[in-house]
Amino acid sequence: MQITANPPTLAVSINKENFTHELINKSKKFTISILDKETPMSLIGTFGFKCGRTIDKMEHVTCIQKETRVPIVTDHTIAYIEATLISKIDVGTHTIFVGEISNTDLLTDNEPMTYEYYYHVKGGLSPKNAPTYLGEQTKKEQKKEEKTMDNYVCTVCGYIYDPEQGDPDNGVKPGTAFEDVSEDWVCPVCGAGKEAFEKQ
Repeated sequence: MQITANPPTLAVSINKENFTHELINKSKKFTISILDKETPMSLIGTFGFKCGRTIDKMEHVTCIQKETRVPIVTDHTIAYIEATLISKIDVGTHTIFVGEISNTDLLTDNEPMTYEYYYHVKGGLSPKNAPTYLGEQTKKEQKKEEKTMDNYVCTVCGYIYDPEQGDPDNGVKPGTAFEDVSEDWVCPVCGAGKEAFEKQ
């Protein structure tokens, strides 16, 4: 969120267990990529549900480096912000990092993905370390009981497969029952196989 206009500053809340938290503390810099609405769940899953201590998140994405020399993901990015750390606030499980903006650029005129769009349209949830995590979450208040096809939830990351929406990013058309999804299909967020899903 924006904090001041002059100088331009913003704040981000990062869980202390995240590798990103460690990197910001060490480098005193961070970047933000603003994603478009067409961003695939696999990209969100890589950066939101997987840890940089165990995988190379940058391996399959396009990055650039500008003023801060911190990698900026450009895949599905409409704009980016670079910031230099000027303050931090300990808030228990998280740290609020305050950065002064040193550089920005608008890359496309595509529409940005809001959290509301991610949740209501893409079917996404918050990872356990996110400030927005609400515990055992439900998708759209468990939907309506008259549904003819069951939702299935990923036991690894909490992603909910909704047959009404399918998974178009990965070739599963809306209206496809979970039982009819190909056996080699994987969770678009964390990559877990179908066997990791349970009926909701």
